[in-house]
Amino acid sequence: MKKALITLSLFASTWSFAQNQLHQVLVVNEGYFDYQTGVILEPVTIGSYNPISQQYQVVDTLENMRFASDLVIEGNFYYVAADSKIFKMDLNTHQEVASVSCPGVRNLAVYQDKLVATRGEYLTTYDSYLHVYNVTDLQLIQAFDTVNGPKWATQNIVIDGTTAYLVVNNAYEWGNEKGIIGQLNLSNLSYGNEVDLGPDGKNPDNLIKYGSALYTVNNKDWTGTSISKFELATSTPSTVNIANAIAGCGTSALRDDKITYQISSESSLNHFDINGMNNIGPVNGINMNFYELAQEPISGNLYASSTDFFSTGTVFIYDASNTEIHQFATGVAPGTIVFDIRSAAGVTTQNTADFTVTPNPSNGMINIQGKDEHAVLILTDMNGTLIQSTTNDTINIEALPAGIYFVNINGTCQKVIKL
Repeated sequence: MKKALITLSLFASTWSFAQNQLHQVLVVNEGYFDYQTGVILEPVTIGSYNPISQQYQVVDTLENMRFASDLVIEGNFYYVAADSKIFKMDLNTHQEVASVSCPGVRNLAVYQDKLVATRGEYLTTYDSYLHVYNVTDLQLIQAFDTVNGPKWATQNIVIDGTTAYLVVNNAYEWGNEKGIIGQLNLSNLSYGNEVDLGPDGKNPDNLIKYGSALYTVNNKDWTGTSISKFELATSTPSTVNIANAIAGCGTSALRDDKITYQISSESSLNHFDINGMNNIGPVNGINMNFYELAQEPISGNLYASSTDFFSTGTVFIYDASNTEIHQFATGVAPGTIVFDIRSAAGVTTQNTADFTVTPNPSNGMINIQGKDEHAVLILTDMNGTLIQSTTNDTINIEALPAGIYFVNINGTCQKVIKL
């Protein structure tokens, strides 16, 4: 009983400073569009993966979209860039809140009440490659023409302070490759201060912020791969060539203090040391061709997607030692992976009146009232570690150590105290 009393006395302070936890993983499945026939054979879908139950489900289908290219989470909503439209979705219900037409939309970023959207498509000319919208209703605030904004197709975005840094790559146009970092002042919505990354910095495909610098992974002029460093304080670029073959589309990510990347069509991953600006060899233990890489910030696990681009898609999860700990099937071409990180306190106090747990505290069997017959009940500890998953209305916690646990049903949580 003494252990339980200690746990209870510490609960207020522990719970107030509860750590963040991974609530769900959102996956954008780009689908399959046949450019020869102009037919969508597999639609764009948004999937949600629950890291506790390890269940994946499709939460929305974006009809009539040829592909999707980005997803960002902000507050209780997320925004999807899909071919010719931007969608605003509720983060919990996944219902569409608003949408706006934006042909050629590529990447998104949110700053306060503004949604920044880049645009571009191969061999397609637009009168504007940069838009800013209101995050609430997606009303257009400003469209930058090619005189006052980027002159060519623009893609990745990183926000640092009141500046949005943009990659201008001309949509990888063969023979007319560009490699430019542009700057959008978010305070007065003025664009300028473009910096050319040089002949070896063309075709940037990714933009990563680490420390006081930005890094781009470049396909050059399709003859090799390079990584450019852009010092934020001085706007000074430098580039290092790392391979005589291209990295392809999207297969790179920041992993701790390294950039993990893959050369197109190869099955090994490689590490690039940011601090030393040099390759440090292949990643041991992982041998598969991937489409998207993303590091989950709480556990540090690496999520890596694989696809044949027309019928299958899978996401693999690797721990810090590169051991596969789980995999789950998705839709076709899972190309963007985003992590919904929330306060543990915020998650566990949501809608707690939906069901009850008795007795609580308990040292044996607990009963759940108000649960649907087929709903999955998930029991975790304070660190989010899965202890039990069941459709029963009762759980025996007698063998568990004294402490605080959580019962989760369909995203609603209740605190349980084990004596």
